[in-house]
Amino acid sequence: MAEESPDSAYHSNGSSLEEEAERMEDEEQERLLSYWQSVGRGHQVDVPRDMAEPIQQLTRNNNPQERQTIPFTLIQRKEKLGDLLYEKRQYGKAKWACIKMEEKQYEQSICLGFMKLMRYICEQNSSGLYLGITIPIVTIVHTDEAQSEMRQSVTVAYYLPEVLQDEPPHPFDSDIIIEEWPSTIVYSRSFRGITNEDSIMREINLLAEILESPELCLQDTFIIAGYTNPAAANRHNEIWFLQRP
Repeated sequence: MAEESPDSAYHSNGSSLEEEAERMEDEEQERLLSYWQSVGRGHQVDVPRDMAEPIQQLTRNNNPQERQTIPFTLIQRKEKLGDLLYEKRQYGKAKWACIKMEEKQYEQSICLGFMKLMRYICEQNSSGLYLGITIPIVTIVHTDEAQSEMRQSVTVAYYLPEVLQDEPPHPFDSDIIIEEWPSTIVYSRSFRGITNEDSIMREINLLAEILESPELCLQDTFIIAGYTNPAAANRHNEIWFLQRP
């Protein structure tokens, strides 16, 4: 009986190890997709199968130490009895990847907008590279002048990492537009949990009551800043009021 050569044994073991690694990766991809699809159903959003790879890539690269926080200058912290009421910050001029959404519900708009931005971040861009996560992902919302009702149309936006600010990669998705936002002063207040029409209007009214001069800010345009992805159970969010130019 002929003995198996060391070379053939190495190739055989190598192939089986590669196959096992590939099988485990496929299983992990399916598990993550299934989880996101389950969360999506809760927001009345279908998560398509072609999101499996971006979801896996984003999860794999979702190390808190590797997330780049959008830079800002802290101008003032307003506290009461040791509790932080709000912060006044200045954000510099910068480029953002933006997508306008107008679904029936706010949660649907941010989930679908975030998925489109995920594809852009995860190699579906002219550089063919993973761009990296920056936080927060922001959503521009609009209300009537009385701040009693939220408009359906929102803009979900991703801050381009510092190294890409001069030459942002072009999105393959024509719905995503690269915009340059001017330097802006914001009044920011933190809150946790889900973001929907009710919770956003509540936070807008709360911050309007706390601010000494809310009339210095835009009365119908606000930003929801999300520090955790829409699939997270207990999200960390901020409401931003924008000071008039």
